Amino acid sequence: MSSSPLAAPLDVELRPDRPAILHVDSPGDAPSWAAQHRESLRAQVTEHGALVVRGLDLREASRAGAVFTGLAGRLMPEREAFAPREAYGPGLYSSTAWPANQPMCMHHELSYLLEVPGLMLFACLTAPGAGGATAVADAEQVLEALPTGLTERFEREGWLLTRTYNDEIGASLKESFGTDDRIEIERYCRAHAIGFTWQPDGSLRTEQRRSAVVRHPLTGRRCWFNQIAFLNEWTLAEEVREYLVDVYGEDGLPFNTRYGDGTPIGEDVVQLLNTTYEEHTRREPWQAGDLMLVDNIRTAHSREAFTGERQVLVGMAEPRRLADCCPTPEASQR
Repeated sequence: MSSSPLAAPLDVELRPDRPAILHVDSPGDAPSWAAQHRESLRAQVTEHGALVVRGLDLREASRAGAVFTGLAGRLMPEREAFAPREAYGPGLYSSTAWPANQPMCMHHELSYLLEVPGLMLFACLTAPGAGGATAVADAEQVLEALPTGLTERFEREGWLLTRTYNDEIGASLKESFGTDDRIEIERYCRAHAIGFTWQPDGSLRTEQRRSAVVRHPLTGRRCWFNQIAFLNEWTLAEEVREYLVDVYGEDGLPFNTRYGDGTPIGEDVVQLLNTTYEEHTRREPWQAGDLMLVDNIRTAHSREAFTGERQVLVGMAEPRRLADCCPTPEASQR
């Protein structure tokens, strides 16, 4: 494949404040081009953690889905979603429904599953008027930058995700579990080490403990891998948090995170996590037609606030059951 654009190192643009960018000229049939250059593209993602491919003209869902499949094969269905998405085909989704004026801070997609996506694929059908970048941060660098005492505690205890499903905020039971049948939901929870309790009003409360620091399955390097800050109450806008606490109470929030032993995480810790992420953030504004590939274990991603219309499709692939993922053994027995 000597004719591949990736054969010329200068074709991949590297800057410290941006993800790696590959400019493609006239690829012709984009799905065929992507499948042909799959190994080269994946090598770039392994090396840099994330790669923007510009020039494939991915402005239609069918074209984006075909490119995703050519690069990753079968896409993963989403389970345990925290917010709704629109489906465009098997494993092909809209970006998460989230207010445009509120950023989604750095996180690793579905890091609370037992089998996590190893690869994230994004396609920008319509670029926003301003903002809205899918920024990235290197999880190895973030781990090194955080205070040792804090990371050692999370590495020792893991982190606890608590959720309360209701019909008003976040994903519904069917959107999250693929069914609203209680027996099937309980079976899923037991199989995936999730503690669960049905409330008198019919709502479901769950908790699951997961590892906060893992070794990358390909490189063996330690990565800060979790959604501790993203799903914590202190990351929410102040007025949103106050409203949710007032309506649902401290223990009934749609989602929240704690230390692995159940101790609440202070606002100062969450601010430190988000500040550290920001210090290691790389961003590139979306252009219509862009493709972005992200190593979901090595690289956290975010979605910045935006104005105008923004349509970004998402695919998840290469499921990984991490060797050092340590769920709470007793959770599945509840």
